[in-house]
Amino acid sequence: MENNTIKLTEFTNGGGCGCKIPPQELKELLKGVNAVNTEQLLVGNSSSDDAAVYLLNEDLCLISTTDFFTPIVDSPYDFGRIAAANAISDVYAMGGKPILALSILGWPSSKLPIAIATEVLKGATETCRLAGISLAGGHSIENNEPIFGLAVNGIVSKNKIKKNNTAQAEDIIFITKAIGTGILSTAIKRGLESAHFSEILTESMCQLNFMGEKLADFPSVSAMTDITGFGLLGHLIEMTDNGRISAIIKNKNIPLLTGAAELAKQWVYPDNTMRNWKMYGADVSGISGEMLLTLCDPQTNGGLLFSVHPDFKGEVCKLFEAEKLPLFEIGKFELKKEFSIIVE
Repeated sequence: MENNTIKLTEFTNGGGCGCKIPPQELKELLKGVNAVNTEQLLVGNSSSDDAAVYLLNEDLCLISTTDFFTPIVDSPYDFGRIAAANAISDVYAMGGKPILALSILGWPSSKLPIAIATEVLKGATETCRLAGISLAGGHSIENNEPIFGLAVNGIVSKNKIKKNNTAQAEDIIFITKAIGTGILSTAIKRGLESAHFSEILTESMCQLNFMGEKLADFPSVSAMTDITGFGLLGHLIEMTDNGRISAIIKNKNIPLLTGAAELAKQWVYPDNTMRNWKMYGADVSGISGEMLLTLCDPQTNGGLLFSVHPDFKGEVCKLFEAEKLPLFEIGKFELKKEFSIIVE
């Protein structure tokens, strides 16, 4: 088998963050686990946040996270780039600065040449270079399907940590990327204009969420996360802190990747979309038709999702303008309503 004819997505059932264990099953899995917490553990898994945060001294904290998945694109090099960017994003989402990464590789060497795995590592190394960190080692195993990702460490000052459940009523809600990676990746697997969609998909998923580190300097940014496998609605539910407040979002303001809206009308979507809806749908009002497929679409290295005090909205917008990066205002948080999310 020639390396240039291999399509990685043909060697896996899932792909990217769409291969996550469904949220309801994950909740059940963790229910019987009693975590050991210490005073130094400032963020653990109780709030489903993006990473663990451990206090090293009076001010400096260690951020620790891991993320890995099966191929979402056919190119081994791009798979490595995307997997690395996705793992590093968890550090940025906490407001941190990444400092070190280790690789996690599972490979079916009887089906795929090791040279292909080398290309995956090369792609990851390039993304780590762009993030200013070393890919310093890792661990590899034989596996029936190819999997790859990173364990990433970062640092952050204690007073700059951004959690996912600390938004306040009246805060403005922003996202930094268009959504639809799950829909487009499914289209590629089905052979629907794969070259066109692959280019759009790869460009979005390779983009580092480095603005999270810059947003940590703004006390007015009250909460932050990144949009991954549970879709926009799932991660927005987490930001409401289990219904402490409600999110009012405008569907027309939510940006979609080119082609995602038309594909949704054709009912092209990954399996985890419906699993996400099953988990979160009862707490959402105002969704109809293909809107469900986009708002529940599992993202791989999706954008940052964060909230800002309304008085400081302007300074955050100027920050993104200075970096020549897009920023999308999609709604705001309000005092608790009947539903945690209301789509208008």
